Amino acid sequence: MAKKSNKNKQTETTAAENYYDLKVDAVDKLVNAKDAPEVTEAEIRKYTSKGKFHIPSWLKILFIKFWFSGAICYFFLWGLGLYLQNLDLMVALAIGLGLATDLMVNHVLHTFEPTEGAYNKWMMVPHKKFWTIFVNILYAGVLLFCVMQAYNVINTVLVGDVNTAENVAVGVEPLLFGLLYMGFDMLFITIKNTMVKIFRDAEKKVSGNK
Repeated sequence: MAKKSNKNKQTETTAAENYYDLKVDAVDKLVNAKDAPEVTEAEIRKYTSKGKFHIPSWLKILFIKFWFSGAICYFFLWGLGLYLQNLDLMVALAIGLGLATDLMVNHVLHTFEPTEGAYNKWMMVPHKKFWTIFVNILYAGVLLFCVMQAYNVINTVLVGDVNTAENVAVGVEPLLFGLLYMGFDMLFITIKNTMVKIFRDAEKKVSGNK
């Protein structure tokens, strides 16, 4: 019985050694491969992502823009509305929206973009410099003006002249405000991207004719 036990132990040890024996030649071939095709980071993400349900990138980006603008409306317009009125309130709201875009929205997009610069087309001012915060505040002021005009148009259609109407049909609240702000933002960004593309195509055409 002792001999059989020792023989079984030797067999198990040999099997374990064979199991963990590395195929050195195969590993060397993989490491030293020269003609291996390059694989992009986006391709790697596609095969390493977990789960079958995948939310499109554009939907995530639009939600981020909508959520932050709605949150700023909630905290600034509703929160400061007790202390500021009219133009002062609009200026404070524009500053809040511009700061949120420069310090939070664009930062989040840059953090989650698959490759560097992949989400630049979703931002009016994609590059972060010391002066971009002032540009984003001015840009937020333009968007805010467009949103307020959209509210005026909606209420004029529903109740007539908003200056003489006793009550407005649609008040300013975070959800609709966020959607309108995000919509105008994407409209202006689309115009910018189109103009940049036209300019670059024209520049390439001129360079090709030389």
